[in-house]
Amino acid sequence: MANNRICDLFGIKYPVIQGGMVWCSGWRLASAVSNADGLGLLGAGSMYPEVLREHIRKCKSATDKPFGVNIPLMYPDIDTIMKILVEEEVKIVFTSAGNPKTWTSFLKGHGVTVAHVVSSARFALKCEEAGVDAVVAEGFEAGGHNGREETTTLCLVPAVRKSITLPLLAAGGIGTGNSMLAAFALGAEGVQIGTRFALTEESSAHEDFKSLCLSLNEGDTRLMLKKLAPTRLVKNEFFRQVEDAESRGVSVEEMRELLGKGRAKKGIFEGNLKEGELEIGQIASFFREKQTVEDVMEEIIREFNGGLDKLKEMSGL
Repeated sequence: MANNRICDLFGIKYPVIQGGMVWCSGWRLASAVSNADGLGLLGAGSMYPEVLREHIRKCKSATDKPFGVNIPLMYPDIDTIMKILVEEEVKIVFTSAGNPKTWTSFLKGHGVTVAHVVSSARFALKCEEAGVDAVVAEGFEAGGHNGREETTTLCLVPAVRKSITLPLLAAGGIGTGNSMLAAFALGAEGVQIGTRFALTEESSAHEDFKSLCLSLNEGDTRLMLKKLAPTRLVKNEFFRQVEDAESRGVSVEEMRELLGKGRAKKGIFEGNLKEGELEIGQIASFFREKQTVEDVMEEIIREFNGGLDKLKEMSGL
């Protein structure tokens, strides 16, 4: 796309970024998105440091196009992760779940292009002050961890656009060319898509998880775990346990004990659909067919261009 700052910034043809999702975004998915002329991201949030190094190297072997790594800044081995990114000469990093001031200058000092994910215009301003290169405004329609503000993408993107001058990506509830077009109308210059790519052939998520998510209906996910970190979950047995605990007003400690460790891995990666933490976005209910990344990208761009032509016709321009 001509004169698109996101494309120019990341060296890609289409301003479509694949979210760096835990247990979904391995080297196969990231390289497939990059090979389809978007930007693939490895999801470091579910990788031990040396596993991440392995995925970076495999991704380099699978694509000669740009790709990046998503790093939750609350990661326990963050120092080691940052060292690996420098050693492996990763050129693009998306950070989230933390203060962008902490690592942005370090990364940029090593020639890394940095984007940060936010859930409010206030945090977007902090990103600009921290010196990031781009901002991802993610509405609460998104799967997984969400902002406490619970602001929808429709409201968040124009608020962030008004607040900053940086290149802006929209995320949350976006999985089609038409929703991408709507995001552009709100002021975004690109989109970050998670759920739709999580359900592709190349995603590392368990096949049972993909099948369940491709059968969801409207309202089958909800934002839960608000005492810990708001997380959008599929309604399953674990969801009902959380719902009951929240209705009883249990303490943060009790909720943390209920969550335990490795529950997202159990659900998304291992396919335990009853006891696992099943994270997926609201847009999942829109899809019924598992596709390849190439087919998804072609459909999104075709629909975006067709929708743009239709709007021109409707407006008489």
